[in-house]
Amino acid sequence: MLEMDMNRDRNLLVETRGLKKYFYQSGGQFWKKVIQIKAVDDVSLEIRAGETLGLVGESGCGKSTLARLVMGLEKPTAGEISFAGKNIHSHSKEEWREFRSKVQIIFQDPYASLNPRRTAGQTVGEPFHIRKRRLSKQDIDRHIEGMLKIVGLGPEHHSRYPHEFSGGQRQRIGIARAISVQPTLIVADEPVSALDVSVQAQILNLLKDLQDNLRLTYLFISHNLGVVRHMSDRVAVMYLGRIVETGFNEDIFRSPRHPYTRLLLSAVLEPHGKGWEKTIMGEEKKNVVPRPGMCRFYPRCPNADARCLLEEPHLVSVEQGHEVACHLGCN
Repeated sequence: MLEMDMNRDRNLLVETRGLKKYFYQSGGQFWKKVIQIKAVDDVSLEIRAGETLGLVGESGCGKSTLARLVMGLEKPTAGEISFAGKNIHSHSKEEWREFRSKVQIIFQDPYASLNPRRTAGQTVGEPFHIRKRRLSKQDIDRHIEGMLKIVGLGPEHHSRYPHEFSGGQRQRIGIARAISVQPTLIVADEPVSALDVSVQAQILNLLKDLQDNLRLTYLFISHNLGVVRHMSDRVAVMYLGRIVETGFNEDIFRSPRHPYTRLLLSAVLEPHGKGWEKTIMGEEKKNVVPRPGMCRFYPRCPNADARCLLEEPHLVSVEQGHEVACHLGCN
């Protein structure tokens, strides 16, 4: 058992513990009142090397904020983020530079993420100029062409600008830029939501091939559960800043424990009617004012009881690798 735990820790790439990110806004009379927005509230996650962790939830639940925290683009209000066993906020300047190359992102909108004044070759080669690597222009050009070839583009695309490409081709350029510095972790934030369905399949298959060939690890963010099921090894479900359920792919999709997860799955259209059974939600309790110590899903939960109103649930293991934050789902 001890040997298994050591192997498990060795494979751990990203770990967050008690991660919080609060935003403050001025409001009220004379802009003196401070409004606190708990975008990420006490999130503990693990991402193992070589796997894909799917992060799902409604818009505004904190998925993208959590991604920015993992990438070091936002400083947490509280909690820790470890990458390869070291707290990223204890990095020296040189360690930060190395961390930046190890963690890359694929954006949702492939057009907005590309500089319209830069060609595809300039975009893919930009990381080398930023990091000031001692490579000749010929070496950089060969590397750029190699990256474009890996993602399914040819040498003729080297000198073209973003407006000359289709949406799928632009996303391929974004992927080439992300993998050009040989990262370990890629954060894919809704990478196919802006693409046609037929193109989505091509990009998803490309991401899977790259993961196998380059030994990549993905944090895959999406609200499309079909895409998450296709891509992910494990799934984490997020609601109002907290993780309410996490587990292996098939455990989440075949036997969800949290009522919010069931609600999400009940909205998925499946062929031949083989989707998760429809979840009947009770009338939303509009007179309930959310407060600390109360389950945040209480106003929408059809099975909530008095305990849910008085005690906020925390993640509890219900079976190996499957955790749920629900008083009723744990039984």
